[in-house]
Amino acid sequence: MTTTLPCTQPGCTGTILDGYCDVCGSPATAAAPEAGSVPTAPAGIAQTPSTVSRASNRLASTALGSARTSGGSKVTRRLGTSSQRLRGARLGAGLTSIPPVPMVDAAKAVLADPMVPEDRRTCPSCGSPVGRSRDGKPGRTEGFCPTCRNPFSFAPKLKEGDVVGGQYVVAGAIAHGGLGWIYAARDRNVSDRWVVLKGLLNSGDPDALAAAIAERQFLAQVEHPLIVEIYNFVSHEGAGYIVMEYVGGTSLKELLKDRMKKAGGVYSPLPLDQAIAFVIEVLPAFQYLHDLNLVYCDFKPDNVIQVSDAVKLIDLGGVRRLDDLDSAIYGTTGYQAPEVPQVGPSVASDIYTIGRALMVLAAEFRGYQSTYIASLPPVDQTPLFQKHDSFYRLLLKACAPDPADRFVSADELRVQLLGVLREVVALDREGAAEHSTSSLLFDVPTVSDDSLAWQHLPTLRRDEGDPQASWLRTVSIDDPAQRLVALDSAPAPSPEVLLATAQAALESGDFDRVDQAVQALLADDPWEWRAVWVEGLVALARGRTSEAQSAFNAVYGQVPGELAPKLALAFACETGGEADVAEALYVTCARTDANYIAPAAFGLARIRSGRGDIDGAVRALDLVPATSRAFTQARRRRAGLLAESGGGLPSLAAALASIDDLTIDPVDRSRFRVDVLELALSVVTTQGADPSVTLAGHPASEPALRDGLESAYRDLATHADSRQERVRLVDEANAVRRWTLR
Repeated sequence: MTTTLPCTQPGCTGTILDGYCDVCGSPATAAAPEAGSVPTAPAGIAQTPSTVSRASNRLASTALGSARTSGGSKVTRRLGTSSQRLRGARLGAGLTSIPPVPMVDAAKAVLADPMVPEDRRTCPSCGSPVGRSRDGKPGRTEGFCPTCRNPFSFAPKLKEGDVVGGQYVVAGAIAHGGLGWIYAARDRNVSDRWVVLKGLLNSGDPDALAAAIAERQFLAQVEHPLIVEIYNFVSHEGAGYIVMEYVGGTSLKELLKDRMKKAGGVYSPLPLDQAIAFVIEVLPAFQYLHDLNLVYCDFKPDNVIQVSDAVKLIDLGGVRRLDDLDSAIYGTTGYQAPEVPQVGPSVASDIYTIGRALMVLAAEFRGYQSTYIASLPPVDQTPLFQKHDSFYRLLLKACAPDPADRFVSADELRVQLLGVLREVVALDREGAAEHSTSSLLFDVPTVSDDSLAWQHLPTLRRDEGDPQASWLRTVSIDDPAQRLVALDSAPAPSPEVLLATAQAALESGDFDRVDQAVQALLADDPWEWRAVWVEGLVALARGRTSEAQSAFNAVYGQVPGELAPKLALAFACETGGEADVAEALYVTCARTDANYIAPAAFGLARIRSGRGDIDGAVRALDLVPATSRAFTQARRRRAGLLAESGGGLPSLAAALASIDDLTIDPVDRSRFRVDVLELALSVVTTQGADPSVTLAGHPASEPALRDGLESAYRDLATHADSRQERVRLVDEANAVRRWTLR
């Protein structure tokens, strides 16, 4: 009997299969939140969407990939340093929701009068306009191109009742595509099920037609739940047809059109979280095709169908083998990667089309087929990029001009896109993240107080696919200098051995050795962002904050869905005087993942208190929940800020209340109480009493505060280290004591 374990992620209904949740994709080891835990800290992050000036993309960035190779690379094959660890990660369905769409009955999808609009009639050979109106007469649907003299036809070739291949009874045309009309038909050999017929080839040469059909037979072996199923290939009157599964849903392009119609003709993109969720959902289909050495080639919003709460990738007409150098290449202007006409399609060019389609779904991408046919619009002209910097960084990598600089696999893109989705959803929250997530690339931060330093930043997770991963597990030496000696005896060099060497050298202060390991990694693989991560750490250790910013900024661009580079970059920017950028990054970290709340909250408090925004600093510290190890220090720091704020009696009362229920050092508590009550007494004697305010149980009047301060001094005296100090504190208590008649 097989035992299935429920997923531990909040709100997820999935079960663990093969180590991952079958719904949200979280690893089986992902920690569940404590039972019954609720966030106790009040909301503390104001809605401050990033602007161009606050976004980290304006900072310098360490050269990586093709920018690091001499002269720039041309279609270089990536080594793929981390993609294997990203395989199998699945969509977190609990992050956002997409309204379902009803299934469309095939009989109702048949067009009563199939007609291609004249403005879409172009010659299939040369692209010239054909079939246009002239002298008030409607354009011809069939004829010869006046430019190249090749024939064209926009009239359906099949009509209702035609039987194709001896078994498919045509009901009518349902749409027009790049290869002609698409038809709905009944399969009379299989329970009259609905199928779709799509033109494959129109040739008068029977041998050529047979060869073409035979060449496409591999598509019938493509079986994936997210990909439309190919049933058969048939010929009819000299034309070839693919027989496909009927998917009765709505394409993403149609969803966009419907939104535009409802908006009165104004372009209305999908909400960013929904656009990302659609693409995340379909990416496993791409990974499946790529694993079969197939490339999709012509991806765009038209080719994803939503059926209820699921999606299907349709239109396999452009799919081809990676080693196919002869077949026609299908692509769409504005989506196709710029290198395809010269070198052909690849996994990298599929990644490019996905990035472009995502941008079209999420924003009004004006000029994507002209001005920005091979680039993205400027950040300062794109509010979406200004608000969602991580999304912009992801598109920059997915649509990089050099294919070698793009994501190496659909799985790698998917994992980073999932991280970006978490950030997008978190942006709508006023307060801190309620749940933790598990990164495949980084461990969580170790800092639990206000002492953030490079040693406390998240560490890289070991790549268990590294050739020396097993041997490295035998090296468990705490002393970094001794660890370096052990690492020198590695059976063979590998990326993980070099990374471990760099880490040990960094901990032991041998910075030159760190540099050597980093350069060795980058010499072997210019795209090795983990080496640049270490480069950033050693720059912080040396006090070179601008170098650290450049390094962490480059890592952020390589893994835009990860929070670790954002935290590191925030710290480097805070240290280097880029307070606005640091604040925006700290806010992102605190909102997105509970593991990052403490270091981010303390960072925000430092920045805001440094510019005199005590209220903002207090709100930042309020983000730290009572369940956090950092809660006590956050409340103590909060109390100190309030006491020093100059906010009068209410602030002083709030300062004392901040530590009421804390388990802190008794001496610290007593001394703090003395300091605050002294300040309160000074305010009352100079500005007057306010009995409505209570400080540690004493109304804010001179007699009551003198009683409280006397008691605080005597309590502090009980903790004195020497008799002399005890006597001094008792004298202070007597001096502040109010006059009485007895």
